[in-house]
Amino acid sequence: MTRVVYVNGQYLPYGQAGVHVEDRGFQFADSIYEVCEILDGRLVDEPRHMDRLERSLGELAIPMPMSRAALGQVMRQVVRRNRVSTGLLYLQVSRGAAPRDFSIPPSGLTPTLVCLARRLDGDKREARANAGISVVTMPDIRWGRCDIKTVMLLPAVLAKDAASRAGASEAWLVDAEGFVTEGASSNAWIVDKEGVLITRPTGNAILPGVTRRTLFDLLIRENIPYSERSFRVEEARGAREAFITSASGTVMPVVAIDGAPIGNGHPGELTLRLRSKFHQAAKLSP
Repeated sequence: MTRVVYVNGQYLPYGQAGVHVEDRGFQFADSIYEVCEILDGRLVDEPRHMDRLERSLGELAIPMPMSRAALGQVMRQVVRRNRVSTGLLYLQVSRGAAPRDFSIPPSGLTPTLVCLARRLDGDKREARANAGISVVTMPDIRWGRCDIKTVMLLPAVLAKDAASRAGASEAWLVDAEGFVTEGASSNAWIVDKEGVLITRPTGNAILPGVTRRTLFDLLIRENIPYSERSFRVEEARGAREAFITSASGTVMPVVAIDGAPIGNGHPGELTLRLRSKFHQAAKLSP
């Protein structure tokens, strides 16, 4: 359980942490977030998460709340104060608090910064990966700038809820042309009959996943062929293997799409190999 939360310069007990009622992140989703994996008490791929945070903030013209070095110290303190060895760190930056108005306030607002860390059960995560997960497909109804990691997540919440009610762990979102964009909280991958990994190229339609990018490093190192191109649901259903990537699950096997088994209905050999080697390609913070 989270014990300590950082909010705007203070480390507060979880039950006392809060933000202003007119914070623009709360009222308008005018806010950016990042989620970092914690492994052995260390942040995974911190530089890439900070790169993406800066880019997302820049797209919305929200200033960094502090220097990267200072923010890194806050993140480490939160991990230490919560005694998290295996888990996730959540970081959120909003434009700040101001009287409610759709117009973006003039420069001078102080960004709101929130940071918390939470433990994950590593054994349960591994058991989940060994069994594999199922996904269901549904229309992608999100806005046109999914490359910006905003807290405007209601479409993803509804998709996740629909997936859960259908007995699945994740939703794969499908665009108007029938191509899979990504998962509600993950990037989507398949392995074709020739053993080539396929995932949609980056652009406004998907989030440039940090885990996704690190996996490319591993693929290059292992000399595994891959292709950044769009794929349809029909191609995914006929794939040899499928998986998702995210900070919370790294490489997570997908064994069924819309109730139809992928391959032999068990986690794929290549997928499990990539999962076992993923952290060899990732960068762990000091």
